[in-house]
Amino acid sequence: MAPSRGSSLSSTDDDDLAHTTSRSLAEPIGREPSPAFLAARSQQPQFTLRALLVGLLIGVLIAFSNTYFGLQTGWISGMAMPSALIGFAYFKALNTITGRLRESDSSLGRWLGGWGEGFSEVENVLVQTVAGSVGTMPLGCGFVGVIPALEFLLKPEETPESSSTDMGIVEVLKVAGEGGGLRLPLSKLILWALGLCFFGVMFAVPLRKEVIVREKLKFPSGTATALMIGVLHGGEKTGKEGEMEEHAKRDGAGTRRRRSRRGDDEEAEALMGDASPSGGGRGSQDDDDVVGSGGEHDTKKDWKKQIRVLTYAFAVSGIYTLLSYFLPQVHALPILGPYLAHTYLWTLNPSPAYVGQGIIMGPATTIHMFLGAVLGWAVLSPLAKSQGWASGDVGDWNTGSKGWIVWVSLAIMLADAIVSLGWLVLRPTIWYSRIYGPILVRGVREKGLTRFLNSMIRGKGGRGYSPVDLNDDPSSDTTNGGGSLTKSTSHLLDPEEEYDAPPSHLIGWKTTSLGLLASLAFCIFAVQYSFKGMISIPLTTLALLLALVLSIMGVRALGETDLNPVSGISKLTQLIFALVTPAGSKNAVVINLLAGGISEAGALQAGDLLQDLKTGHLLGASPKAQFWGQLVGSAVGAVVSACVYKLYTRVYTIPGGLFQVPTGYVWIFTARLVTGQGLPPRVPVFAAGAAAIWAVLTAVRIYGTALKRQGTGGGWTDFVPGGIAVAVGMYNTPSFTLARTVGGVGAWGWVRWNARSGGGKGGGETGMIVLASGLILGEGLVSIVNLGLASGGVPHL
Repeated sequence: MAPSRGSSLSSTDDDDLAHTTSRSLAEPIGREPSPAFLAARSQQPQFTLRALLVGLLIGVLIAFSNTYFGLQTGWISGMAMPSALIGFAYFKALNTITGRLRESDSSLGRWLGGWGEGFSEVENVLVQTVAGSVGTMPLGCGFVGVIPALEFLLKPEETPESSSTDMGIVEVLKVAGEGGGLRLPLSKLILWALGLCFFGVMFAVPLRKEVIVREKLKFPSGTATALMIGVLHGGEKTGKEGEMEEHAKRDGAGTRRRRSRRGDDEEAEALMGDASPSGGGRGSQDDDDVVGSGGEHDTKKDWKKQIRVLTYAFAVSGIYTLLSYFLPQVHALPILGPYLAHTYLWTLNPSPAYVGQGIIMGPATTIHMFLGAVLGWAVLSPLAKSQGWASGDVGDWNTGSKGWIVWVSLAIMLADAIVSLGWLVLRPTIWYSRIYGPILVRGVREKGLTRFLNSMIRGKGGRGYSPVDLNDDPSSDTTNGGGSLTKSTSHLLDPEEEYDAPPSHLIGWKTTSLGLLASLAFCIFAVQYSFKGMISIPLTTLALLLALVLSIMGVRALGETDLNPVSGISKLTQLIFALVTPAGSKNAVVINLLAGGISEAGALQAGDLLQDLKTGHLLGASPKAQFWGQLVGSAVGAVVSACVYKLYTRVYTIPGGLFQVPTGYVWIFTARLVTGQGLPPRVPVFAAGAAAIWAVLTAVRIYGTALKRQGTGGGWTDFVPGGIAVAVGMYNTPSFTLARTVGGVGAWGWVRWNARSGGGKGGGETGMIVLASGLILGEGLVSIVNLGLASGGVPHL
């Protein structure tokens, strides 16, 4: 699931903003680019074979890593900034090598030619776009949540009915009726994945103009990635990197502020939506810190230093992972004694990757997760077991307290999602009503409804568009009494030319429209073929329509807060489908899971592409090149993710041992809850109480975040426990949460110490993010070696 956003490790001043790779060292970030610069940038190669291939290779490695961690804890990361860093380092090293080979008149040097020469910022944008689209597919296609729930957690009595004569479907249903679970063949999983991976990308294209070009939403991770790429390449700046700060200054934000920075999305973005900053996911890094880092270090030396940190961290984590195969006992150290370890599962998994995840999540999120672990595993779990509400073994998902507390965590997640998503809808409604309401009422009174609407259609009521900030506080004096806007608000309707890419680099409406219709039709076909007879075409269509609507909410949340609430969106879809699915249908649980998976895929893909498009917009990259790169990466990622998932499920026992698929249980429990199945004893009381408490706390966090944006307070917001983070801490065993907490708190302490000792806050924070990325990639990739050892039957010590 998606832990809530964490807190910034340091605060910054707007006066510090400067970019050392700019045309002028003293040039403020917010300055618009010159026409000459834009013309030169548009002439650079945008979609190159070398960038595409390197992006695909990096993405495949990330997909392996994300499948590994996703099946363990539900956490994945898009690794945007590490992808850009690795791509840059690869071409930098290759250029050096080929240059030396050519100097020695080597035939290999002549054959390679200039393969490593001239690697540009816009090519690096393509590398990280493609890598991210491939790497996030384990979540986007449901291979860390929905599919494990369908394959391993369905009960025999939940086996759906189907009139299909497809022998593959008939055999799958026969096996499911005997032992539970829909064990789909690889071919159907690949088709399902391909069906889900395109429509969100197509739908994101028309949203770009609105949220990036016009409204200029921040997309903190995309902005941070653009800044880092600019620092790496040491080149000219587009001038748009500081759009966020320029907009904030225009609205009067000149005070010190702390910005919410870290998060994770789950299931992602997983843990991924929230995701992560720079370091790992598509979460965010404080832009000021990146800029500050550029101002304090020689960039040519700094990137080499970061590569060394990444390499050393990778090596340490990889060695630990290989050793842990032969000594699996290290996955559960009884740090609080054997009794608590065996009876209530209080152990520590000292995985470097979990420490790295904690670094990316930040201190606030990991502390909230630790609070969830204490509440769930030190309070509710012993209580449920002692009272006989969960009489089975503590670690049993069905009869033990492990499964009992999941219901409480699920209630917290639903409360957080409903309040958060509800506010996303309510806030712009209130804002626009206060601005335009008086005008509409006055116009209707004076002209009548028909005449007023005709005047609006003809363009007399307002024309043009300019960026708006929903954080503005429009006073009651928004009109002059005559039904028109005063000078203070008339700018909202004045035409203003917005900077955008050249027309040849934009995706045309014909491509967008036909592509969206084709991708929706293909998704319907893929779902119907893969789950023939289990879900009707009308219900599949409804799921897609909900996915499109809810993805708008997810994109806006991602652009404003760096959190893409994909887990909340999927749960909201499951709630809606509980109302439209026929009562008593044997297919209710499967329909509910499939609908939630479709909506999650759409929201994740749309948010992922728009985050990348923000990066490209700031650096002058072609949106069309990124669009095609995302499509290619999504297709490759869908196939790779399905194959990797099958590899892990054939070699390892799932669920069990290292791969407990906790998000799969959250999915299936949600489906059972909303379809009216019974709850364990006393769960309704505790779940209702927890939901009420976190609904209030979420509202308080929203209020505090608004105060922080306005620069009028809200410093206490990070101390209010976030619902998603607390829920993740409850449904994951303490062994995962403890290591993440160590990482989050340790990174916070290091960055503060580094800043006080004169090391520079930017350098400390950037270094920690690179360190975290190396720790995660090391374990994720060396786990492929462990997979081979397990499939070969190599014994443990």
